[in-house]
Amino acid sequence: VQLQASGGGLVQAGGSLRLSCGASGYQFSRYTVAWFRQAPGKEREFVASISRSGANLLYGSSVKDRFTISRDNARKWVALQMNSLKPEDTAVYYCAALQQILSAPPPSRSGDYDYWGQGTLVTVSS
Repeated sequence: VQLQASGGGLVQAGGSLRLSCGASGYQFSRYTVAWFRQAPGKEREFVASISRSGANLLYGSSVKDRFTISRDNARKWVALQMNSLKPEDTAVYYCAALQQILSAPPPSRSGDYDYWGQGTLVTVSS
């Protein structure tokens, strides 16, 4: 599977952005998908992940209650709705995918994911 992240940009603190991760290839529904981010000089950080069916969601503690991950298997995309953005959310956001069995929970470790998109930059001004 190939992934393409989009939707990044410049937004003021308190604003919203919606990132999208489009996938090419077949059987997208076999993949768990996650979002990670990396700010300059910092390690890559888990943001959110979603299971194959979309039934199981997992969020990083710094974004919980502000970000929402969703997916549309028919259209082959995963979205990350980001609300109440803060300057500390500034980072390059990456989507990643992992092929799993249907019942597997979505992991949060970057090392678990096999496929990565190119990243999209989100800048939140204060």
